[in-house]
Amino acid sequence: MAPKTPPLFLTLTLLSLLSFVFFYLNSSTAPPPSTNARNALTSSQDFIKVYISPLPRSLNYGLLDKYWALTSDTRVGSEVDNEIRKTLLPKLSKKSLPYPENPIIKQYSAEYWILGDLSTPEELKGESFAKRVLDYRDADVIFVPFFATLSAELQLVVNKGVFRKRVEENEDYMRQKMVIDLVKNSEAWQKSGGRDHVFVLTDVVNDEKCWNIYDDVLDSKTSNDSSSDLMIHHTQVSLLKDVIVPYTYLLPRLHLSKNQKRDTLLYFKGAKHRHRGGIVREKLWDLLINVPGVVMEEGFPNATGKEQSIRGMRKSDFCLHPAGDTPTSCRLFDAIQSLCIPVIVSDNIELPFEGILDYSEFSVFVAVSDALRPNWLVNHLRSYSSEQKDRYRQNMARVQPIFQYDNDHPGGIGPIPPDGAVNHIWKKVHQKLPMIREAITRERRKPPGVSVPLRCHCT
Repeated sequence: MAPKTPPLFLTLTLLSLLSFVFFYLNSSTAPPPSTNARNALTSSQDFIKVYISPLPRSLNYGLLDKYWALTSDTRVGSEVDNEIRKTLLPKLSKKSLPYPENPIIKQYSAEYWILGDLSTPEELKGESFAKRVLDYRDADVIFVPFFATLSAELQLVVNKGVFRKRVEENEDYMRQKMVIDLVKNSEAWQKSGGRDHVFVLTDVVNDEKCWNIYDDVLDSKTSNDSSSDLMIHHTQVSLLKDVIVPYTYLLPRLHLSKNQKRDTLLYFKGAKHRHRGGIVREKLWDLLINVPGVVMEEGFPNATGKEQSIRGMRKSDFCLHPAGDTPTSCRLFDAIQSLCIPVIVSDNIELPFEGILDYSEFSVFVAVSDALRPNWLVNHLRSYSSEQKDRYRQNMARVQPIFQYDNDHPGGIGPIPPDGAVNHIWKKVHQKLPMIREAITRERRKPPGVSVPLRCHCT
């Protein structure tokens, strides 16, 4: 048996990543290039060339057709979409179907907006950082247009009992299998071994849709008996090759000029009991539930919960952001849109667009051990002066547009916000192009029959 090699992805648990992760470079990665090489590339090209892998419509926009054709979705949060089915859909064509407004699904909509940008005619794209090319040989990266979240959510409605099973009755799994079969057999994949292929995997803790995909991809790249040791698990990721993307926020933006007096010190709305890292949330809840100036509300962001969240966040100086099922959630981005200073309780969290943004300019970071000390957190937050809080909100107002996906165009196809989330995602991918090219070059010069150990150089 071949020696056990390091995992391809470092675990989400160790990195404390967002559940939104923009995966690409499915195979082994090389050390990052020198700063000079990266700067040379960046200065020579101020856009990224993207080829869309030719998947059938049934794997992306066709899933929207299936979703909006549902007549029996009774899950929590589905009320808003059921109303859209009655009132709005009869007036729309299939080419302009919106993404679901159900907050459980809407928060995971990155792939919809990214594909919409790439599908926009070049003459209408405006200031998009991504330039679509029609020949994969001209591309910097290959985008795989699979609406993974929507595929999983449809399965949960149609037949939840087989959701996590690798059986033909699981339509989500069969769609995943189709994606991988089509992509792996393409000329583009054969050219690079998949190192320049971009997958958007969202809701990676709850849906398990992506685990099947990456199990299969890695199996195809492994020819020895150690493949079981190299299996891609849902807790493995590497910031060296992956890009963290933000959740789609659910609450409307509050402009700084509309900000009013805030009477509450600290606000939190969500479920007390969660899995994995949620134990910290439960302990914080018990510590804070009866503290004056602190509001802890149980609830879900359906129509009623959304209005409560808007009022709560806009009336509070600080918004608590502890881990739940995942180390972060759309709550962080809702707080930013509400100008409620995020209080991020984490010892090791990774956030989208770091290096472009400095979260410490508008967020308060607190160690778990400190947050769990009686009275410590409330006393710490009360020590901030009005001037400090105003400065945080001014900085927050400047970064609000960066997290915007929505372009206000039917079907998501049209000019995107130039300073919004989609452009920032592609800019982060663009920073990794030297590493992608180096990895492909290293693979090409490898002698026949020689295997290169998988490694991610994670920290």
